[in-house]
Amino acid sequence: MESSNERTLNGLTTKNVVELMLGREFNEERLKQEVPIGNPIFEVKELWEKDGAVKGASMHVKAGEIVGIAGLVGAGKTELVKTIFGAMPVGSGEITIRNKKVKINSVHKAVAQGLALVPEERRKEGVLVEEPVYSNLSAANLSNFTGMFSYLKPWKEREVARKMIKDLGIKTPSENQKVALLSGGNQQKVAVGKWLLSDSHLYMFDEPTKGVDVGAKEDIFDLIGDLAKKGKGIIYASCELAEILAITDRIYVMYDGTIVKELITSETTEEEILYYSTGGE
Repeated sequence: MESSNERTLNGLTTKNVVELMLGREFNEERLKQEVPIGNPIFEVKELWEKDGAVKGASMHVKAGEIVGIAGLVGAGKTELVKTIFGAMPVGSGEITIRNKKVKINSVHKAVAQGLALVPEERRKEGVLVEEPVYSNLSAANLSNFTGMFSYLKPWKEREVARKMIKDLGIKTPSENQKVALLSGGNQQKVAVGKWLLSDSHLYMFDEPTKGVDVGAKEDIFDLIGDLAKKGKGIIYASCELAEILAITDRIYVMYDGTIVKELITSETTEEEILYYSTGGE
């Protein structure tokens, strides 16, 4: 007997309909790609946000590893990645990047240390919606597009943008299109793409599939997987537990601004994550 979510008109399943819309095969359950895990490239110890939004967080990420930050809305996931990224003030704690202790008190310093953040609110914080695609893609790495006296080279920005648009499958009439006119999924690809040019050590994704269609979601997962293959560290913060279980190696569960549990993805379940997400001990 078919379940209610499988029954559709003329015998088509939900999966069939999605595949017809995408024009390609769609995997409802993704298998985590096996990627060699290297040495730790990022670690925080007893990290406190100045006003207590993050309380004593300790975690680490290894090269090639995708680490999930799970929790309910308001658990402190966004505050944690923003504190790491220098967008919220650090009260105390220790941050180590590639065996070097660093002090990050601004976004500029975070970027200089090889950190990248794709924020939850992409239209407010992740992209410049009134600017064209090409200037968004170069925004995190402008030094690569400047010449004598630090003048920008728009021709070079456009050239690199055209390649990035093709590589990421960004659906846009041209690199000159205003980002505001793109779909949510394509805006998110632009938000990710600008950091790919910076060649960062650690990439942080905060609710990266929020407001994104299933096709773009698959593409974003592939991008994250490719970064892991290149030996980058990944933090994937989301309240979508199925996504976290599908693509991560380890999971830190947050509750009330605190990391309350560390789990091995292959050895846990949604039920266990939810238990700790709601304050279980």
